[in-house]
Amino acid sequence: MAEALLGLHSVKLMAKKVKALYKEGHTDYWLPPLVLTGPQGPIGRVRTGDSLIFCCRRGEREIQLTRAFVDEEFAEFPRQRLDPLTFVPLTLYHPSLAHLPVAFAPQNVQETLGEVISRQGHRQLRLAEKEKYAHVTYFFSGGRTEPFPGEEDRRVSSFLDDPPRSLPLLLAALEEGLSGHRPTLAVVNVATGDIMGHYEELEAKVRCAEEVDRTLGAILELAQGHGYWTAITADHGLLEDHGPEGGPPNVSHTTHLVPFLLVGPRGESPRLAQEGILGDVAPTILELLDLPRPAAMTGRSLLVKEAPRAERVLLVVLDGWGLGEPGHVNPIELAPTPTWDGLSRRPMARLAASGEAVGLLSGRKGNSEAGHMNLGAGRIVPQDEVRIQAAIESGTFAENPAFHRAIEDAQARGGALHLLGLLSEKSSHGSMDYVLELLKLARRKGCDRVFVHLITDGRSTQPGSAPALLRSFGEGLAQIEVGTLVTLVGRGLALDRGGDYQGKTQKVYRALVHGEGIPVPLG
Repeated sequence: MAEALLGLHSVKLMAKKVKALYKEGHTDYWLPPLVLTGPQGPIGRVRTGDSLIFCCRRGEREIQLTRAFVDEEFAEFPRQRLDPLTFVPLTLYHPSLAHLPVAFAPQNVQETLGEVISRQGHRQLRLAEKEKYAHVTYFFSGGRTEPFPGEEDRRVSSFLDDPPRSLPLLLAALEEGLSGHRPTLAVVNVATGDIMGHYEELEAKVRCAEEVDRTLGAILELAQGHGYWTAITADHGLLEDHGPEGGPPNVSHTTHLVPFLLVGPRGESPRLAQEGILGDVAPTILELLDLPRPAAMTGRSLLVKEAPRAERVLLVVLDGWGLGEPGHVNPIELAPTPTWDGLSRRPMARLAASGEAVGLLSGRKGNSEAGHMNLGAGRIVPQDEVRIQAAIESGTFAENPAFHRAIEDAQARGGALHLLGLLSEKSSHGSMDYVLELLKLARRKGCDRVFVHLITDGRSTQPGSAPALLRSFGEGLAQIEVGTLVTLVGRGLALDRGGDYQGKTQKVYRALVHGEGIPVPLG
């Protein structure tokens, strides 16, 4: 009973502190590290002999903090040596971490679009801003890290790092790539819509739509100049929805449909099916190129009647560019977008990019990882959240040997178990349910030294919702009667993917290990 009271008390203290920080202008996404403290200082820090389970999935946002704990050659900032430390990632965040006891090993998606193009002896180009480089390479190739023979991968500065120059650099790199080896397939991601779509300011989103439209026009001009057919789509919705009229601004991905259009080098517009899924894009491109579709590609071509033949295809992924719905403020419609206005009058297929259509749970919003994986695979690829949810429902989640190893290692060494997870109910990066399930397992195995470190979201959750989510989490914690919440920190710091190790990742590492942060006294 004492453990239950302590766990619930720690959650209430954190929630109270978060409310105070809101008044100072802090947000869930950028919440500075909060550290539970007692008379002897910070409580529940990660120590030698402990075990840590990182309860988030995907990987591109989890890799930096993971490397700080497990990479022997890590040199981005000074670290304390924690040896032994059993570190369990929920999923494989990067192939370089394959030596770790990964709880849910990655799927091996074969016969992707890139693999078919390569096997047929053709060249291909993958291009994106740094922010989305993994999506046009690793995810588009079904989890493959090495380029296929004949594949050239290129990246430019992220819009987050260099807003004025990122899109011009992307265009320059695309022109160089198309005019160089003249790849049969080129894939380019325009990430700006996804980046700016998460902001609350409507004016910024409108300007973003205008800039993306200008870039799209330049891309079409380049493609036609080099004799390419251009396929235009999106990986998920976001920028098209600023929220209901008069309501709070939307800052998260949507379940809206996304467009698919084809534009020939001379402006041709072939007929397309009216509806489809992201998994239909790869079969469409293969039919356009008159290349065989493997049996594993269960998607269908969106071309109807006589399909035109192309020598080269450029696939443009307008990241976060969905099709809006009536009654919601649409920044794309509000912006001057002459290129998009012209395209919208052409034949267009409307593609499902969320939920079961891309291998996610029913009703779940789309995301870039699922989107690109389905685009490249040419089929519905079950995502990690579906596999993990199925394991929870069947009871096999608690049987996972990686989880048992983490708990048993900590117990054998006299150490503690640490659970690092996301304070969210529906994020594509994870759920607090994972932490609660592991707390139940820890209790069954008699592990009573369990410390919880939570990451506030602010992307898949509404801004300012952390206290309510903490209340929900605290209720579960009290019922389980194991675990104390000792760290709270924003997703913008803990899950940085922009390479800011010193400014962001280091702050979180030092909070977890050294207890550096805003103190939350236990008294």
